[in-house]
Parts: sequence; C-alpha cells; structure tokens
Amino acid sequence: MKISQACLDQLFFNARTANGFLDKPVPLSLLQEVYDIAKFGATSMNTQPARYVFLNSAESRARLLPALSPGNLEKTKLAPVTVIVATDTRFFEHMPQVWHNPGAKEMFEGNAVLAQGTATRNSTLGGAYFMIAARSVGLDCGPMSGVDMAKVNAEFFPDGRLQGNFLINLGYGDNSKLFNRNPRLSFDQACSVL
Repeated sequence: MKISQACLDQLFFNARTANGFLDKPVPLSLLQEVYDIAKFGATSMNTQPARYVFLNSAESRARLLPALSPGNLEKTKLAPVTVIVATDTRFFEHMPQVWHNPGAKEMFEGNAVLAQGTATRNSTLGGAYFMIAARSVGLDCGPMSGVDMAKVNAEFFPDGRLQGNFLINLGYGDNSKLFNRNPRLSFDQACSVL
C-alpha cells in the first residue's frame, strides 16, 4: 500500500530544512512520541545504537554553543529543542534484549572494527528515522553537522561511552527564514542499475 500524496508531501516534497523557529515549545510528550515512532526504523541486527539527548532549555543549549560553527549559532539559540544524535559505543550490551539469536553481544564485543562501523552507520540511520518521525507529527527539523564533535563529546559525554554524531534543531519552523530549495541530483546522476 502506498501512502497518500499528502503524507509524501509532509515527509519529503514540502518538507524543508528549518533555519529558524517559531517561539512555540515542544512538549516532552511529543518528543517521546517521535522516539516511539522512530525506534521502529530498521537497523542491522536490530542494534539500535542511536541515543538522543534533548537540549530543551537555553541553559543546556548554551553549553553547546562553543562547539558550533558561526552559521549555526543564532538558529540554535532560538530553537525550542536541539537534539544531539549520539552513538552508544557499547550498544552491544543490549543485544541479548533486542536480538533473537544468542552470541551477538560477544561477536561485537570481540570485534572493535565491526562494532564501531555498525554503531556509526546505524546511529546515523536512527537520526534519519528520527527526523522523518518528527516530520510525521508536524515538527520541523534543521539537521547540522557544522559542529566540533570533540567539544560536544567533552561537554556532554565525558565518560566516552556516547559519541556525538550530528545535531538536529527541532520545533515549528519559521517559513520566513527558509532558504530557496536547492536542486537534487537526477536518478541518472545518483543511481546505477546493474
């Protein structure tokens, strides 16, 4: 079954990267709803390594500001929520709970290269699912990678278990601050059929 054109418009065709937000709070219950949708996105072996740290206050976002590139400062100060999408480097400790075959925890625990690649790739997927889920409940997203993640990690994750992946400003977008939509690559430019 194909979803409706209205749904496609909300998730993709009319959705835009928010560069400014209305002064309207995002309730914790809505953040939980977004997570409860996003958690069902597919990850390899159901690893679910993404973790989400919600910076809901001006004080918590102020801790983030020294790590941001200049172009991301003002919009982050004004965003109702900034989400640090992080990677749990020890995601495999949860494998007995989330994976149906025994031995997955030990497999990742004994292979640092496999664990790191799996964690990074699948936490990035988790962040993407989170953005689609946020759009599905009427929120706008401003993903950012213009950030010094070493500073983010030192400030928010000093024990090293979590590692920042990217940031998402979240709220109700101010359409007056949107950029013109940039072109997308065509099927022929981006795809190969073998």
